Amino acid sequence: MPKLSVIVPFYNVQQYAPDTLRSLRLNAREDFEFVLVDDHSKDETPAILERAAEELSDVAQVRYVRHEKNGGLATARNTGLDASTGEYLTFLDGDDWIAPGYLGELVSAIEGLGCDFIRTDHVQATNRGRTVHRAPHGRRNEVMNPREAILPVDRTTSVDYAYAWAGAYHRRLLDKGVLHFTHGLRTAEDRPWIWKLHREAESFAVVGLLGVFYRRGVASSLTQIGDVRQLDFIRAFDQVVEETAADRDADRLLPKAVRTYCAIIAHHLAEIDKFEPAVAKQLRSMSAAAIKRMPQDALGDVLDTMDLSRSSKLRRLRRRITTAKAAA
Repeated sequence: MPKLSVIVPFYNVQQYAPDTLRSLRLNAREDFEFVLVDDHSKDETPAILERAAEELSDVAQVRYVRHEKNGGLATARNTGLDASTGEYLTFLDGDDWIAPGYLGELVSAIEGLGCDFIRTDHVQATNRGRTVHRAPHGRRNEVMNPREAILPVDRTTSVDYAYAWAGAYHRRLLDKGVLHFTHGLRTAEDRPWIWKLHREAESFAVVGLLGVFYRRGVASSLTQIGDVRQLDFIRAFDQVVEETAADRDADRLLPKAVRTYCAIIAHHLAEIDKFEPAVAKQLRSMSAAAIKRMPQDALGDVLDTMDLSRSSKLRRLRRRITTAKAAA
């Protein structure tokens, strides 16, 4: 069994894939496994990956899988999970990269702590700029209950730091069915995943390890494209709320899920001009329907405590629902 499997999905990233693959080579060990998944790219990415898989096999174990049709990031990661055989697992996106020696430090950290998973900091790379982003949890190198790190409601917590590649995960979580992503989600795929991880894993720790470079502002990234795929965040957060409502601690955790959902809706409404007109209209209607589906008591509390700018946008949607029902 390899010590670590690194799952790396690629889709139309011929410009960035060489940097990603070079960083893997600088981290290679004979007991590391690189699982490269091409999500049916239409550019030169597959050719780059075929060459890299052959070259990397000299220094690490390599699995290369190519999808017959594009399925999105969540589906590509699931393909990688199913193909992986490592004792520990981590992720890397096909347009990001890691510092030399980072993977070895990652394995040492999770082995030393003996927990289900660890979370790490990361560096955001925008053009030539670099910004360090810390995992939002003050206690470091201490094993804790991940369920307790979901709260408090009104602060940024571990479930808001939803980057799957910012950490490492013991294989027992995969065997328990905790690590798979919701099939077909085109955006916000990390959100149901991080909530499930924190509800169902038994132990975790945050470590001050810096080595993942997250590339922002990539033109092909969904965060830069205002098309209908962005609206998958509605399906993602519907899942978060539904699963949290069924949790044994729903009375404590549900307000956090609702508040986060509301914050994301308000964020997208504030940037509605980036969407195509038809998609913007769909965003408004789907957001209004989402607000109607939320637990209304929890929603009322959230709107009462949220800042005026965001709460006013959401109250307008809520009034639109009420007015439409009255007219009907």
